[in-house]
Amino acid sequence: MSGHSHWAGIKHKKALVDAKRGKLWSKLAKAIIIAAKIGGGDPDGNIRLRAAIDEAKAVSLPKDNIARAIKRGTGSDAADQLDELVYEGYGAGGVAIYAEAVTDNRNRTAPEIRKIFEQCGGKLGTTGCVAWNFERKGTFQIVKDGKLTEDFLMELALEAGADDVIESEEGFEIVCAPEAYPAVSDALTKAKIEPVDSQLGLQAKDTAEITDEETARRVLKLMDMLDDHDDIQKVSSNYSIPDELLERLEDE
Repeated sequence: MSGHSHWAGIKHKKALVDAKRGKLWSKLAKAIIIAAKIGGGDPDGNIRLRAAIDEAKAVSLPKDNIARAIKRGTGSDAADQLDELVYEGYGAGGVAIYAEAVTDNRNRTAPEIRKIFEQCGGKLGTTGCVAWNFERKGTFQIVKDGKLTEDFLMELALEAGADDVIESEEGFEIVCAPEAYPAVSDALTKAKIEPVDSQLGLQAKDTAEITDEETARRVLKLMDMLDDHDDIQKVSSNYSIPDELLERLEDE
């Protein structure tokens, strides 16, 4: 889930691991199946598959599960029943919502997603209505350990082809183009730096700041309900909520 801080998204994902491990593992396995189906089963030659595997390993998806997902994706049976879909729309306050899904029954999934939007004061839109505001990027989140410096990480990442390294209180975020993902990942591995989270995801080009408490509550509810749906793989948004308001709402 993205939209505000990537670190907040990581905390959300870790909470999901504890509360709904089976559901999250199932979603990650689907991501691996689709990636292998589209680009083949070799992660060295399939950037999307490599990123999906990295993301799965970060939440301890067992190696056997990963291997089975790859095998299913490269097979000719059940993987053919899975369709990759995108749902675009608007949440409360007009924020852009881009939801990526994998389903074996699009006739079931579409009305369920539409209902979720409506329940949270949003509206499902037409194809392309918000896609223009997002671009796919590779990201690596690295926790500060007191030894790793921004200068060292910047030099390492940029040399590997990354676009930027952003420092925050929690740690560092490396941002790169999708095609640079493998090289940046290899550079981090060689330097024995283990990201707490790494993935290929969408980043908004422009953000919409939300300062109204009720609007923020509706947006977060929409993001959570979409994220909780079995068929939704990732949800991206361009909303920005001030930290103090976000913390207050998360404590409710």
